[in-house]
Amino acid sequence: MRYKRVAAVAAAATLALGMSACGGNDGDSGSGSSAKGIVGKAQSQKKLVIGVKADQPGLGLQTGSQYEGFDVEIAKIVAKGLGVDANNIEWKTTVSANREPFIQQGTVDLVVATYTINDERKQKINFAGPYYIAGQDLLVKADSTITGPESLEGKKVCSAQGSTPAKRIQTDYPKASLQQFDAYSKCITALEGGQVDAVTTDDIILAGYAAQSQYAGKFKVVGKTFSTEPYGIGLKKDDKDGCEKINEILKAAASDGSYKAAWDATLGKSGKAAPELDTTKLTNCGSV
Repeated sequence: MRYKRVAAVAAAATLALGMSACGGNDGDSGSGSSAKGIVGKAQSQKKLVIGVKADQPGLGLQTGSQYEGFDVEIAKIVAKGLGVDANNIEWKTTVSANREPFIQQGTVDLVVATYTINDERKQKINFAGPYYIAGQDLLVKADSTITGPESLEGKKVCSAQGSTPAKRIQTDYPKASLQQFDAYSKCITALEGGQVDAVTTDDIILAGYAAQSQYAGKFKVVGKTFSTEPYGIGLKKDDKDGCEKINEILKAAASDGSYKAAWDATLGKSGKAAPELDTTKLTNCGSV
């Protein structure tokens, strides 16, 4: 009987160990933490996959295997706050149309890619932020007579597929002829070649393109914004804890100088002063 009792205890211990080992699949850190979602993965794996743009100078630009820009620096700040070193970030190129699918399918853990927070997208994913407020504008050739969106009737306007700016042109300025590509860089090429009359997206993205040396003197940003675009950090819809943690990290970045340093190292080179990060406008995570 004693032998049977010892065997039963050993079997129970083995079963307990087996169940404990399985816990790593749901984001447990293995140190008694029950954190889930992005917080749990950061704790347990010490690495993240983050989606960023690859063709937006000053925001998200890929050169070789390296990514740089304001969005990239914000992503590094968030990763650091979650306990993940920048060297352990896997960067994944995203375009406007695949940001929600990438998050939903688990291709990426976060998206920091000039990603406007809106109610339609919040039906599918969650947003932390906003960390920047942009406005839709127009980029045109330096000698263009286009002065704002009211000048677009009969004009060819280019934007990115799946983007908020493209949808706004379709709904608010239907007399413009909309051309869509999967990346804004293709719109810039079309503008330079005369295939389109204007490119539309957020003002700060357009300013980044116009400031590139190869376009010096060729383009101008009209400077008449016609929207408000709050840039958020996308993550899975049910990850409320992760969203709230990222908002805490953004609050800390606003007060400790790291947010301003991220701007100064990237978009600040254009001469535009760093904006104030208004932490009172951070999203109520998980609500539409």
